[in-house]
Amino acid sequence: MTGLPTAETLDLRDIHAPPTPDLWPPAPGWWVALILTAALLALAGSRLYRRFRIHRRRRKILDELADLQTGSTGPDLAAEVSALLKRVALARYPRAEVAPLTGADWLHFLDRNGGGGRFAEGPGRVLADGPYAPEASFDAAGLLSLAEEWVKRNT
Repeated sequence: MTGLPTAETLDLRDIHAPPTPDLWPPAPGWWVALILTAALLALAGSRLYRRFRIHRRRRKILDELADLQTGSTGPDLAAEVSALLKRVALARYPRAEVAPLTGADWLHFLDRNGGGGRFAEGPGRVLADGPYAPEASFDAAGLLSLAEEWVKRNT
């Protein structure tokens, strides 16, 4: 023989697979994926909650508008619709811009923000003078429909 050591003399082991990696702690990529998933879920949840709140607020305002339709008539209806629209406008736009508005300025504000000219020239013009008139004759259904459209656009 050549004098080289044999497998028996070297005490070698056969080829073996490395141990399986532990499940904990996860690799850095899994941490990044977990954080991104949590952030996306939080963002989606906050947006859904915001939409829910907006829808709930809009529904509450529209219900109040529907109650006006059955409860009030004449000048009282015009005054209550105007007050409801003013509350919505104060919640949506800067107070300094909305609070001092009355008469024609109020109607022009409503037209600029979704009225399409129907407050100053249509059924909504009763909001300028109707609440102060002793007997106001106006299109109540048209006013309520216009107010409902305005509320839907501004909430």
